[in-house]
Amino acid sequence: LEKVLHEYRRSSWAIEDGMLKSLNALSMVRDNETGNHILRTKNYVRALAERLKASGVYEDQLSEKAIDYIVKAAPLHDIGKVGIPDTILKKPGSLTDEEWQIMKTHAGLGRDVLTAAKLKDAKHTHVLDAAIQIAGCHHEAWDGSGYPQGLKGEEIPLAARLMSLADTYDALVNERVYKKEWTHDEACAEIASLKGKRFDPLVVDAFMQEKENFLRISEMYSDAP
Repeated sequence: LEKVLHEYRRSSWAIEDGMLKSLNALSMVRDNETGNHILRTKNYVRALAERLKASGVYEDQLSEKAIDYIVKAAPLHDIGKVGIPDTILKKPGSLTDEEWQIMKTHAGLGRDVLTAAKLKDAKHTHVLDAAIQIAGCHHEAWDGSGYPQGLKGEEIPLAARLMSLADTYDALVNERVYKKEWTHDEACAEIASLKGKRFDPLVVDAFMQEKENFLRISEMYSDAP
């Protein structure tokens, strides 16, 4: 019986692993970010989660396995961009108000894509569960001003709150078609100013303790040739 259960678990994990690889590939094909963005953000998320855990914050939600699930799910945060037209996704400039409204739908689309990928009777779908939370909620804001649902405070899943800060830092310190890159210090100041507004105050505290690690990660996986 133990052997059968072991094989069953192995097959379940193999199925999820294969599905995650396929979803990651799909996300990368349509994403307007680089592969290094994925590497940077998943490492930022791990740094934040491990700092919170070490500080005794959100310990009940940050077991070693839970952190691993969140880190594995992080690369799927923008998979909803598969549903955004190229004319908007790859536009070499600022979006109009109408285009921005369409772009914002990627959060709900990502949640729906990943929910559809989850088999009803599948076991061991912890990574997909975390990915659904991250994709659907990483643009929510601590003060309720985010999208797509206007969630507030701890209504926003912790995995998404970690991703929100990680994604924002990476967007700030890297050049985009609509902005110049910011310095590390400028990005830190901006994130500090958004404490309790866009970001969970405790996650910002963790970031401030990890900011030199963020800089190291950004340099290690730089997009510069």
